[in-house]
Amino acid sequence: MSAGTEGERPVVVVGVDGSAASKDALRWAANYALLSGGTLRAIAAWQWPVSMVVDLAIPEHFDPMGETQASLEAVVTDVLGPSPAIPVTTLVGCGAAALVLLEHARGAALLVVGSRGQGGFSGLLLGSTSEHCARHAPCPVVVVRHQKSADSPAEG
Repeated sequence: MSAGTEGERPVVVVGVDGSAASKDALRWAANYALLSGGTLRAIAAWQWPVSMVVDLAIPEHFDPMGETQASLEAVVTDVLGPSPAIPVTTLVGCGAAALVLLEHARGAALLVVGSRGQGGFSGLLLGSTSEHCARHAPCPVVVVRHQKSADSPAEG
């Protein structure tokens, strides 16, 4: 098996966090995978908030991996429909989004990420998953920039 393929099919990895930008990236990645005869891996990440207090009581049935997986599957179904034209795998990783995506991009033919277009000072303060992936990915990266339309609601 060569790098970036599963059998003979190229693997396209896409980051999905439920934002409009990640939905745009998911659509783009699915179209690319379809045109290239590839498979799609939709990846979501979660991590404990930095401000979590060690002795905070956590509900017994709290399942952040399961909740993230369910959210990811719902977004994929919403964007691609219940029966996509390509093979789609959904995976969840624990950690910072950029690091989880880079881990899953090992051996992939392409990594696709969305960009909310938050540049300038805000971008410096918040960090940029797409920029980190573009600089450090082990494969080519496509950054799909979300274009807000005049009639689309603002994202927070």
